[in-house]
Amino acid sequence: MADDRSFRVVATGNGGLVAGDAARGELATNKVLRNTYMLLAATLVFSAAMAGVAMATGMPYLGPVVTLVGYFGLLFLTYKLRNSAAGIAAVFGLTGFMGLTLGPMLSAYMNAVPNGSQLIMTSLGITGVLFGGLSAYAVKSRRDMSFMGGFLTVGMFGLLAVILVGLFVDLSAFQMAISAGVVLLMTGFILYETSAIIHGGQDNYILATVSLYVSIYNLFVNLLALLGMGGGDD
Repeated sequence: MADDRSFRVVATGNGGLVAGDAARGELATNKVLRNTYMLLAATLVFSAAMAGVAMATGMPYLGPVVTLVGYFGLLFLTYKLRNSAAGIAAVFGLTGFMGLTLGPMLSAYMNAVPNGSQLIMTSLGITGVLFGGLSAYAVKSRRDMSFMGGFLTVGMFGLLAVILVGLFVDLSAFQMAISAGVVLLMTGFILYETSAIIHGGQDNYILATVSLYVSIYNLFVNLLALLGMGGGDD
């Protein structure tokens, strides 16, 4: 059998080499995807635990400035350490911090919004279904979503601009439209990032994990906002 396999590779010439390169590329892609999902699952559990700690201790809201500085600082650190083992610790630092900032928000929903606990669980369930469905579609269809890159980049800069404006101007009247826009943007990012992993555009599982985590986080938070605005008076 070994001789027969060798003969087939020689007989196919460059075609055999191309097939071998394709197989190695497929294995590398599968490894990145597997490592990404494993690290993502671990960070989601850790983030949920940190949110629970914040809720149990009654931690107050840190404010927009501390939240943004902490987020971008830890994001920059993660990017710098992305090719080392320390990058994994940075990912947990970032996601743990985001979990802590989420805790006070969840406490506010549970204490001030009718059926707050139910809204949180509903938002969590919808987030899980959306992420699972979008990821499965990207993996099974293997469509190249790179064409979405420009649109998503513009959308992200627009979102950052809205956040900065919101620090100085009351945008509560537009909150439902903003949250709906963020939900659509995050679903696009999930498709785009998963496709990038599959097609070799993203070969660093640490950065892929951070991108997917941030998308899931924002998806959950804004779904919760939409549900709260739509059902908070029931």
